[in-house]
Amino acid sequence: MHETNGKLDASGMAFQALAWALMDETRAERLLSLTGLTPEGLRTSIAERGTQAAILTFLEAHEPDLLACAACIGVSPALLVKAREELES
Repeated sequence: MHETNGKLDASGMAFQALAWALMDETRAERLLSLTGLTPEGLRTSIAERGTQAAILTFLEAHEPDLLACAACIGVSPALLVKAREELES
């Protein structure tokens, strides 16, 4: 599900993680605050690897969120970390 032609779908996981984060208003506000993004900035930069990595970094910074998001989207927390690493390379 999170691989395309044997390659990790890091962008797809970042989009799913963003959708998960935005389901809770408090978490969404924390995401924007900690990443420095505005709603408008997020909309215009979501296709950029740096923004996608920032979303996953946000999750990594708070283990309960990382674990909950991973469980919700059906991947291991380690795979989310790997996706962030790929987006940053």
